[in-house]
Amino acid sequence: MTTKKQFKPVDEQIAYLRRGAAEIIREEDLRAKLEASAKTGKPLRVKLGVDPTAPDLHLGHTVVLRKLKHFQNLGHTAIFLVGDFTAMVGDPTGQSETRPPLTREQVDANAKTYLEQVYKILSSENIEVRYNSEWLGKLTGHDMIRLCAHYRLARMLEREDFRSRLAGNLPIAIHELLYPLLQAYDSVALHADVELGATEQKFNLLVGRDIQHEYGQPSQVALTMPILVGTDGKRKMSKSLGNYVGITEPPSEMFGKLMSIPDELMWSYWELVTDKETSGVEEIRKRVAAGSTHPMDVKMLLALEIVAGFHGAVAAEKAAGEFQRIFRDREAPEGAPVRKLARGEAKRLTALLVELELAASRSEADRLLKQGGVEMDGERVSDVKTEVNLAQPRQFLLRAGKKKFLRIVVE
Repeated sequence: MTTKKQFKPVDEQIAYLRRGAAEIIREEDLRAKLEASAKTGKPLRVKLGVDPTAPDLHLGHTVVLRKLKHFQNLGHTAIFLVGDFTAMVGDPTGQSETRPPLTREQVDANAKTYLEQVYKILSSENIEVRYNSEWLGKLTGHDMIRLCAHYRLARMLEREDFRSRLAGNLPIAIHELLYPLLQAYDSVALHADVELGATEQKFNLLVGRDIQHEYGQPSQVALTMPILVGTDGKRKMSKSLGNYVGITEPPSEMFGKLMSIPDELMWSYWELVTDKETSGVEEIRKRVAAGSTHPMDVKMLLALEIVAGFHGAVAAEKAAGEFQRIFRDREAPEGAPVRKLARGEAKRLTALLVELELAASRSEADRLLKQGGVEMDGERVSDVKTEVNLAQPRQFLLRAGKKKFLRIVVE
């Protein structure tokens, strides 16, 4: 006899799932689904669809993945949907122009890399990994016409990016209008109870609710998560903007980037990219506000927590020690590269920085010195006329900027 699956009390589940969420549409529907799940012992089917458009994940991508993990933690079934078919259409979300679709080869290569990375967050238990080409690739022309007949053009043009492009006389390709319908049909094919997405995906998730109803299924709950602000503290985390923290980057690099975020931003990082209890974060926040805890110490804890999640506690501690040496104690990192110079006449430090590729140009070298960004053996050098004695054998440590170190050996 099969034992009925036991779940936590519904109120407890909802409180847990609310954490960090931007919207739950509708929360009463989620409650009803959780109550039915508790009675039947049948887990909810929770869908997260991703188009494998970029092979490397950063922390911004992990926000919604972490919410999917929360459903897993509660015993529900995670459906990680690789949009191999829809990636070849191209989701126009946030785009001001038609995005070129990916080739089959690009999709396959990106999907493989993507899956290798998501298991750093998701459990390999109670999960289904699916590809929407399974059903979308089999739709006939008749099926596509039937799907399109279930939605109105006026509703589709309510979508912000379509509306703004229409107002600006910018082109919209017909296939772009199909994307939300195809994503919605994924929910029909998978019998999704809940669909997750970033706030910019809200329109598509709501189309999914409507289309499921049209196909005679209960409408899914749409749960959206906020967009993670990048390390610059201003814009959405993005590789193209250079304000990202990649989850496969070396621990020391991840740690350094996390320590560079503005103090006020770290609270959203605590909430969206860690599993620390909200009450614990609030307690830390109160101590910072009262002046009993320094924000830098809290950021160190945050960086430790995040790096440990992807690389393990030992690697995180090592990265923290490296950061301490470089940025607080001004010591060189272990294994700083060594460059040998031949003995000769004294050389202007700015010219030496360019020669050693620590600065791209003389003007950049001048600027580095004037801004206090250059040290020799731990002593800051700010005079652009400084010359380095190369006449005798010697060794010295040269630092340019925050992270560039060289051990110079004159022989």
